[in-house]
Amino acid sequence: MRLSMEKVLAGIRPVDRAWRLKARERLNDLAIPRNSLGYLLDLAEQLAAIKESLNPSVARKMVVTMAGDHGVVAEGVSAFPQEVTRQMVSNFVAGGAAINVLAEMAGAGVTVVDMGVAADLSALAEKQKILSYKIAYGTQNIVKGPAMTRKQAVQALEAGIEIADLFVTNGIEMLGTGDMGIGNTTPSSAILAVFSGRPPRQVTGRGTGISDSAFDNKVTVIEKAIALNKPDPRDALDVLSKVGGFEISGIAGLILGAAYHRIPVVIDGLISSAGALAAKNLAPSAVDYMIAAHQSVEPGHQYMLEALGLKPILNLDLRLGEGTGAALAMHIVETSSRVISKMLTFADAGVTGPQNQERMAHA
Repeated sequence: MRLSMEKVLAGIRPVDRAWRLKARERLNDLAIPRNSLGYLLDLAEQLAAIKESLNPSVARKMVVTMAGDHGVVAEGVSAFPQEVTRQMVSNFVAGGAAINVLAEMAGAGVTVVDMGVAADLSALAEKQKILSYKIAYGTQNIVKGPAMTRKQAVQALEAGIEIADLFVTNGIEMLGTGDMGIGNTTPSSAILAVFSGRPPRQVTGRGTGISDSAFDNKVTVIEKAIALNKPDPRDALDVLSKVGGFEISGIAGLILGAAYHRIPVVIDGLISSAGALAAKNLAPSAVDYMIAAHQSVEPGHQYMLEALGLKPILNLDLRLGEGTGAALAMHIVETSSRVISKMLTFADAGVTGPQNQERMAHA
């Protein structure tokens, strides 16, 4: 039976602090100087708490790349035309995109979801090359009205929840978020501006590499969209429906679904983090299940990570999306799971542990 948004929101609970303490106790006993593996140990503790196990497996991995188009591209906010979204979906299916290459190296699968591409992708869906949860053929232009209806925002969220449920049922142990949608840095920056209260110029970047004049226009477009639609930062569904995107809402649902099923979800860059912000505002405890893959070059991404309270694993000047950062980070996340489950303690390894520092100081 399809999970409703209400059921999932009610079912998300924070990770058990007792499991965090139990995991940290084991990590402190490993046959290494304390904390010498740095953030890997923090990740291991998080995984153990999520899975409620000192042997947390995340070997079965899937990056879910949500695709959708945006009416706001009519305002000249992107360096690329809208048809590139459809063309890149075909590239994903052919296995020739960056996400395909990086996910293969991480031992992860890639699933492409049509959330609202402005093209007929039914042939790909019928051949089971992609999943189709198309809400509409792209969102509306946010400088002329809301991106979508509230009902559509819920529909997109529940699509993401259903996809998470599908993968967990089939044994996936870790999810990664990805996106494809020409123009989607504009709604993502708008979402951040609304939730953070920061001015659009401070949180907006150049996306696909637009010129100075195009950047000024992009900022103006976001300012107009927020002034016109008046999204309520206390109501995440209102924000998504008024200035969001179908793929962003789908990503938020995927994250919520992962949290509901108690599996970790690796968050990619700016667009995925916009979805994560919405997920956090809907269910604050969902953050316990999020892992930030990297810090994007996009200036707004730093503010998103701060708002989420997440520390990025990587900083490689990425700004592609697709789930590429998530794929790169998945190997490190899996490595952290091996640290807690496979490394020996001082006692198990027969290695002399650290001496009493106070006694040594008086020797």
